[in-house]
Amino acid sequence: MKITILSSDEMTRVLTRISHEILERNRGAKGIVIVGIQTGGVYLAQRLARRIEKIEGTLPPTGTLDITLYRDDLAGRHAYPELKKTDLPFDMNGKKVVLVDDVLFTGRTIRAAMDSLIDLGRPKEIQLAVLVDRGHRELPIRADYVGKNLPTAFHEKVDVLLEEAGAEDLVILNRIQNPDK
Repeated sequence: MKITILSSDEMTRVLTRISHEILERNRGAKGIVIVGIQTGGVYLAQRLARRIEKIEGTLPPTGTLDITLYRDDLAGRHAYPELKKTDLPFDMNGKKVVLVDDVLFTGRTIRAAMDSLIDLGRPKEIQLAVLVDRGHRELPIRADYVGKNLPTAFHEKVDVLLEEAGAEDLVILNRIQNPDK
């Protein structure tokens, strides 16, 4: 069974709210950079940057981060992992990095992203923005900015569909009937 959690309009409102929260916490856009985790986090990071520009008049530097080689489950996934692009066209040292991902689940993706960022520079601070926090943390990681807290069963799946990837903007919860069968 599929349940729509966020519609396109709701996603727009959530991202606008997160943009305001980022600006409020950081007292404006000065000194922040926004980094999206490949793939969904990249699109959301770009959207947040554009909203911040509309609100503040300043477009924060935006980059992309591929965490594939930092994953702790790399050996069990694929013999030849698909690498994506890391592109950080700015000096991250001393900056406040707002790391962006679509869904926060166990925390392992965020741990890998932080390891990757630290290997690339020394940010003053790393903040985390996620569209959906579905719980089930395995590591002591929490988001600073959350679009939607969504309690889920471990076996359920949250799909974030984005127009940049050729879909209508939606967040969908896939409830699996009888997961043990």
